[in-house]
Amino acid sequence: MKITLKDGSVREYAQAMSVIDIARDLSEGLARVACAGEKDGEAVDLRTVIDGDCALSILTFEDEKGQAAFRHTTSHIMAQAVKRLYPDTKCAIGPSIADGFYYDFDRDHPFTPEELEAIEKEMAKIVKEDIPLERFELPRAEAIAFMKEKEEPYKVELIEDLPEDSVISFYKQGEFTDLCAGPHLMTTKPVKAFKLTSVAGAYWRGSEKNKMLTRIYGTAYPKKSELEAYLERIEEAKKRDHRKIGREMGIFSIMDEGPGFPFFLPKGMTLYNTLLDYWRELHDREGYVEISTPIILSRKLWENSGHWDHYKNNMYTTMIDEEDYAVKPMNCPGGMLVYKLEPHSYRDLPMRVGEIGLVHRHEKSGALHGLMRVRCFHQDDAHIFMTEDQITDEIKGVARLFNEVYSLLGLKYHVELSTRPEDSMGSEEDWEMATKGLQSALDELGLSYVINEGDGAFYGPKIDFHLEDSLGRTWQCGTIQLDFQMPQRFDLEYTGADGEKHRPIMIHRVAFGSVERFIGILIEHFAGKFPVWLAPVQVKLLPISEKYQDYAKSVYAVLKKAGIRAEIDKRDEKIGYKIRQAQLERVPYMLVLGAKEEDEGKVAVRSRKSGDEGACFLDEFIARVKKENDEKALD
Repeated sequence: MKITLKDGSVREYAQAMSVIDIARDLSEGLARVACAGEKDGEAVDLRTVIDGDCALSILTFEDEKGQAAFRHTTSHIMAQAVKRLYPDTKCAIGPSIADGFYYDFDRDHPFTPEELEAIEKEMAKIVKEDIPLERFELPRAEAIAFMKEKEEPYKVELIEDLPEDSVISFYKQGEFTDLCAGPHLMTTKPVKAFKLTSVAGAYWRGSEKNKMLTRIYGTAYPKKSELEAYLERIEEAKKRDHRKIGREMGIFSIMDEGPGFPFFLPKGMTLYNTLLDYWRELHDREGYVEISTPIILSRKLWENSGHWDHYKNNMYTTMIDEEDYAVKPMNCPGGMLVYKLEPHSYRDLPMRVGEIGLVHRHEKSGALHGLMRVRCFHQDDAHIFMTEDQITDEIKGVARLFNEVYSLLGLKYHVELSTRPEDSMGSEEDWEMATKGLQSALDELGLSYVINEGDGAFYGPKIDFHLEDSLGRTWQCGTIQLDFQMPQRFDLEYTGADGEKHRPIMIHRVAFGSVERFIGILIEHFAGKFPVWLAPVQVKLLPISEKYQDYAKSVYAVLKKAGIRAEIDKRDEKIGYKIRQAQLERVPYMLVLGAKEEDEGKVAVRSRKSGDEGACFLDEFIARVKKENDEKALD
């Protein structure tokens, strides 16, 4: 049999071999760090026997699927430790997740910090025992009987939901056996570094109708140094939590009277409007026009767009004049109506139309999280109407615009191309043409991307831009969606050069995505220390006593006239206290004002970055701040 490896080389074997044996044949070192295999694109167990030609990759912890196998094994180790210490505990499910794993348990009371510590110690013993993981299968009926014998009702329920002719796979490690599809490590020994990070409640199978279980979260790495680095990032992330910083800086608030509906405070609105001023400046330069469409529109519109059938569970609805209406979850159907208001020629295309529209989507209360997951938000939408031969150039133009925005803010990104989902509209031919249009644009730009099978919108494939912040975390923000369906559903037309009617093709795109969420990302990315151009307060004036309040007011007037955002700390406090407070507020510049400064017509400058910088004339300081502001410089 011929095995094509990741680097394109081919190995031939005369007999069937397991993945781990092939890894050993390639390199003993590779075999030692192997976590799983990938056969023809599918993650498989190291125990899997290869008996025919295929493409095979040996996955290590450096690979996403390798990490998943490593951490999934750790979740089994944790469950084994729990069963050893607390035998009456019932096991539910324990998958790997991004950055770690969890396991859901049913017991009389939640796990205490002391119990988590005991579980970690028992896990360390299990790792040291170097217990082999053994995979075996049972017919469905035998699998049910097996789990009933072990008194694991949640496992029984999972098996009973499978078809009667199913063959069920299990993994055994010592005295512990778990229902699982795998893949897993060969033994418990490689799990050198792990940490149980938190405990939470979780409904069985995610339904509020079911019992509340206890979920233990954790993470695992092959090396202690990697675990320590991760835990340091987590601690830093807690310090950067946008909810904490947003409260400290007076940017936004979430009230009990409106869960998921954020209130933006004065400084938050300054940040918000500054960001949107930049958006408008950029889009005006790129030839976009801006519109605004109503928040509530009739059911007929949403039926025509497909949202009523494909998205209704996420929509808020109401009755007006005894007819169904919906609060818009997306801006695009309103944009279709605007396009139809007047006839269009091929000479009008491409037509780039932007809208910063307020949309509402129903999110479950448990999913709400500050500005990151809300029930109402503004989308920086734009819709581009174009001819088929304009697709590639328009997508390239949008991608370049996104690159400019993210680079300005110091955000790296990677790109995913999402293809047709199961719940979709339109013909196979349209989807193929749309997908190829996106691919060719990415290829011409030289942007590397990964294919995300089946994750497109219901009306078209899409390109997603995943941003990486200063802590290395990723956030999905920018999206480019190519849509053949909605122009057809709304019967959009333009007159071609041949005098005939043609159907335009449409791009949906957002750069920020949710403006609220993007602000949350920026708060955490900058830890509240915004560059001067974005800072809600750019300069804090600190008179050293009441005596210099008038001088502070005169300086403030000059700064305001120059377009610089400033505040005066008028409190009767010592200057050291005022400086510390301004530092906590993360203000880029402080101007200390006393007798010497007033006499010389100067200001004593302290910067967030460098501390005390000495005195200078006010016009020199203004020129410096305006330069940073105009250049939109990062610190």
